Amino acid sequence: MIKAVLTIDDISSKNTPAIVDYLCDKGIKAVMFAWGEMVEKNYDNAVYALKKGMIVGNHSFSHPAFSSLTVERGIAEIEKCEKLLDKLYKDAGVERKFRPFRFPYGDKGGENKDAFQKYLLENGFDKLDDREIAYPWWKWSGLDKDIDTFWTFDFAEYNIRRGNDFTIDDVWKRVNDPAPESGAAILEDGGRHIILLHAHDETEELVPGYYKLFIDKLLENGVEFAEPNFIHI
Repeated sequence: MIKAVLTIDDISSKNTPAIVDYLCDKGIKAVMFAWGEMVEKNYDNAVYALKKGMIVGNHSFSHPAFSSLTVERGIAEIEKCEKLLDKLYKDAGVERKFRPFRFPYGDKGGENKDAFQKYLLENGFDKLDDREIAYPWWKWSGLDKDIDTFWTFDFAEYNIRRGNDFTIDDVWKRVNDPAPESGAAILEDGGRHIILLHAHDETEELVPGYYKLFIDKLLENGVEFAEPNFIHI
């Protein structure tokens, strides 16, 4: 058995409602990380995700690389998105039970990493429950202790762009790779995963329904999607 929690970055997009409808049809509850600027552009679509039962977390306001920011600027990015998410939950009429955070690009802040982790810890952010993830590198990297939400498998489909050599075939190679250079093999029996997908309209234009193709492939190969649980530290 392979168990996974699905996380989706960079909402809100034009295709967010279609993604949400597909997930609801499959009985999958995802953590969707909100890029504040994109939420402002597609506000109603983010409200829709909440009303349909998805969990919306903080992905910063302008999606910067946190290693390029001072601690003060990084905190300001998080808090600006927090204010927007508080309003979003209120407008959706949904109680905000959990406050997960994901750094853009998985960039935890470089030399300021400890300061950002301290901020997340002291300001009530919730850690996605990763206690079943047993990969040695997960602990070697300190990911079992970090408050922010990282991932064990990334489809990397955001690389599918005009003028880029990365294609859907490269995604399938990642899915079928038994020994990836980073992360863990997604189709290895007994695996426990946090999966990363993106809500990008550019990908939708080039590969319509890309999220269905990828998630259906995992379902066909025995991946079971679990409801996200959180640890409030």
